[in-house]
Amino acid sequence: MISKDQVIAALRKVYDPEMPVNIYELGLIYGIEIDEAGGVTVKMTLTAPNCPVAGTLPGEVERAVRSVPGVANAKIDLTFDPPWTKARMSEAAKLALGLEDIIPIARLSR
Repeated sequence: MISKDQVIAALRKVYDPEMPVNIYELGLIYGIEIDEAGGVTVKMTLTAPNCPVAGTLPGEVERAVRSVPGVANAKIDLTFDPPWTKARMSEAAKLALGLEDIIPIARLSR
């Protein structure tokens, strides 16, 4: 049986070419479903509907998911509802992109 962790590990190898952060940490993955037959469905978004990699990134994601041992079928559901915002990014991604201070200002003011 395929684990969600295996799929996530594969997704962490896919990067948005405009940012040095993988798509999982960017918060582009909205959901992962795995069925008993080895089918994996990934619900994902892009940083913007007119993203330059809109035509290629879903295919890269599909290939990454198919690379997981035991995956029989991979389906990518692209959605823009809800729209992606930087609030979906992990703390690690925000730090990597310089969007967060290592010590948030709220903690310094105590």
